[in-house]
Amino acid sequence: MNDHQDHDFELVPHRGFTLIKGTHDPDDVDLIHDLEVRDSDVFVVTYPKSGTIWMQQILLLIEAKGDVKAISGKGKLSNGDLMPWLELTGHSRAFAAAPSPRLRVTHLPYHLMPAALTQRKGKVIYIARNPKDVLVSYFHFHKLATMLETPKSFDEFFDKFMTGDVYGCRWFEHIKTWYSHREELNMLFITYEEMIRDLHSSVRNIVAFLGKELTEEQLESVVKHSTFDIMRKMPLANYEQVPGDLLNHHQGKFMRKGKVGDWKSHFTVAQSETFDKVFQEEMKDFPLSFVWDTEG
Repeated sequence: MNDHQDHDFELVPHRGFTLIKGTHDPDDVDLIHDLEVRDSDVFVVTYPKSGTIWMQQILLLIEAKGDVKAISGKGKLSNGDLMPWLELTGHSRAFAAAPSPRLRVTHLPYHLMPAALTQRKGKVIYIARNPKDVLVSYFHFHKLATMLETPKSFDEFFDKFMTGDVYGCRWFEHIKTWYSHREELNMLFITYEEMIRDLHSSVRNIVAFLGKELTEEQLESVVKHSTFDIMRKMPLANYEQVPGDLLNHHQGKFMRKGKVGDWKSHFTVAQSETFDKVFQEEMKDFPLSFVWDTEG
């Protein structure tokens, strides 16, 4: 992926989803469906830019019982070395051979994930984020990530996001499909905004869901080292050591703002109204509510 230019960028349609040429291999992704799943496996599922890296940090710290030195000494370039993306080329085979506990993150839709999850094997943590903020964060990430197309404008990206012409396809389909299958899986459904509002309670809930036992001191350490300000200073957590042929650090920071309501500084009134109409129509049968701005 050296000297990766926009003209090399290509989304590859595959089984009702889109993969990124050079990043994903369709045949490799197909192997995921039949993977054996262990009870100790944990999959963090997100639509892109919904808190994946945040949960990566939290779970690694929970596994280390809050000992930040234990994880900082293991990774080479980022936390992604310790808790990789399941769908990247070669990673499904590596997953099959990896020792427990196997912690993975993924943006895959429900139908491309291991079928064994429906036997309530393994655990799934789905993080949802208000989609207006997802759109803005994803727009900025497209400038940074060399494997993704650099948007010509925010207006253009807005249209592509709404039609699903991005990696991850349509946000609405991703969340609705996963949410509708939540009762069949051993799943914790959590929102980015509730983690922002009360990280301590969120971490406590995650620890309980995973069946872990942490002392109050260990729990506090997990919370402390999972805050945005602390993570921005940690090389493995902030992804600043990831090579420039993957992330163009001159185009911005991987960890940008991490706040609720940033969409207000990007959306026009017309775009907000358009989005609201689509959201109401798409989500009318789903009892999900989102925080759209910082409370208070």
